[in-house]
Amino acid sequence: MNHRERLHAALRGEPTDGVPIALWRHFPKDDLRAETLAARVVEFQREFDFDFVKVTPASGYPAEMYGATFMDGRNREGTREYTSRPVKGLEDWGRIVALDETNPVFARELAALRLIRERLGAEVHILQTIFSPLYTADRLAGGRTRADLRARPDVMHRVLAALTETTARFAAASLRAGADAIFFATQMATREYIAEDEFCLFGERYDLQVLEQIRAHKPAFILLHIHGTDIYFERLARWDVDALNWHDRVTAPSLHAAREMLRAARQPKALVGGIDAWGALATQSRDAVMAQARDALAQTGGRGFVLSAGCVTLVDTPAKNIRALVEWAREQKIN
Repeated sequence: MNHRERLHAALRGEPTDGVPIALWRHFPKDDLRAETLAARVVEFQREFDFDFVKVTPASGYPAEMYGATFMDGRNREGTREYTSRPVKGLEDWGRIVALDETNPVFARELAALRLIRERLGAEVHILQTIFSPLYTADRLAGGRTRADLRARPDVMHRVLAALTETTARFAAASLRAGADAIFFATQMATREYIAEDEFCLFGERYDLQVLEQIRAHKPAFILLHIHGTDIYFERLARWDVDALNWHDRVTAPSLHAAREMLRAARQPKALVGGIDAWGALATQSRDAVMAQARDALAQTGGRGFVLSAGCVTLVDTPAKNIRALVEWAREQKIN
């Protein structure tokens, strides 16, 4: 099987000639220009030969579209720290409107996608990272966002509608620019951030609109990333997506529990995960990484499973651990 065949078979829950595997990471500083981001993404793929390529733009790029500024975070995730946010008071929400490809950040990320597709060709799926509208709202204003949601829901619904339009436009443009599929990420579907009824009102309501519009453009698949701990997994598992990824090594449910939950609900979604990016993969021995891989395979039974981490691979992750995972995955035939 080639990469596309292996991944499509896994998404359908069919036998594969190996366990599909994909990891992704940030490329700090290089991700500020289309040319350098594309070069690093292609280099990473050519070094490890993953079964799909998840493009990870500069962290905070949706807020950057609206004028947020950053500095190098100098952290292991490769993310940036905010130096200013465009929403400092309630009145600033009035300046948040729907954006399109004339926005320079919007255009930068599309240019990177075109270069990545041109250089990798058609041999592997390329996924663009799309963030939920509520995530963008939270990044635009920082700590005041939740208070404004509660105090002025009328204002925030207008803002979230505009952000939904921007997000859907960016996803559609990404598919036209060379992405085959979408990696849709929400950091807000967690009890640590928001109560479930509020998430339904301000998060899920708009996320589902984005997903519906993405689906209308016929992506090869949609992979949902549920970021954080104490997540609303059971609710999000019902969404119209093809695969689920979350921090399964640090928060419930386990891969096995998720598989049983999906079977009971007759939701034939693939599971993506099994490896702790902060623990075994980044800091422990090859044996520890292999132990997690074998355990993940045992939990899922192999079918409908893609070996990955719960989120980004840290920038200082030993290449030998990544290489060992890829080599092991290629040897595991799934009947």
